Amino acid sequence: MNLKANNSTILITGADGFIGSHLTEALVRLGYKVRAFVMYNSFNSWGWLDHCAPEIKGQLEIFAGDIRDPHGVKEAMKGCEAVLHLAALIAIPYSYHSPDTYVDTNIKGTLNVLQAARELGVKRIIHTSTSEVYGTARFVPITEEHPLQGQSPYSATKMAADQLAYSFYASFGLPLLCDHLIPTAHVSQHALLFLPSSRRLQITSGKLNWARSHPRVILTMCKIPYLVLLQRLIPRRGWVKLLT
Repeated sequence: MNLKANNSTILITGADGFIGSHLTEALVRLGYKVRAFVMYNSFNSWGWLDHCAPEIKGQLEIFAGDIRDPHGVKEAMKGCEAVLHLAALIAIPYSYHSPDTYVDTNIKGTLNVLQAARELGVKRIIHTSTSEVYGTARFVPITEEHPLQGQSPYSATKMAADQLAYSFYASFGLPLLCDHLIPTAHVSQHALLFLPSSRRLQITSGKLNWARSHPRVILTMCKIPYLVLLQRLIPRRGWVKLLT
């Protein structure tokens, strides 16, 4: 499928998150119409999108809703040619004491996206997952043949969401891709979001303060996930230039 700028509307769920906001900004700069699905709140905050440049904000179509509500999800998806599904609860420690919210958001929320996309005939759906579904590495580099290990309620719900996505592809021919992204974090994000993953990842030296002495490498790693998603959505050469 060839998505053309100015003629294609793309829905991004989780657009208020770290990766989602960067993806939203990149697509707007490329000339695409973006409908940004953000979590409704009484503060009228768009999350990370609040920090976008004014010229980006002015071109966004914001849909404030809740990924757990199937009616709102379907309404947000109407008229969209493609969907990038990033909405999820991600903090691993929070999932230990509040697993129900992860089931509702990560599993039911994904089901809502899949069902709406099927009913509306969306041409391309990109479902984002996480390398956390593989748990502690049994071998490296980790490939998609690595055993799945639900070592936290968070990773277990992402595994379930992946299987739901696959079932819609296998059963109904939904035009869907799934990407397992490595954990990323910005310097202003809370350590609880990524420290457990960083310990397992053991990047190079295996030290938790490794990012402080290698800031450029870490910033590049943070860009990789949304560049991967851009390549999935709009195959072209030259995305790597955005890393520099």
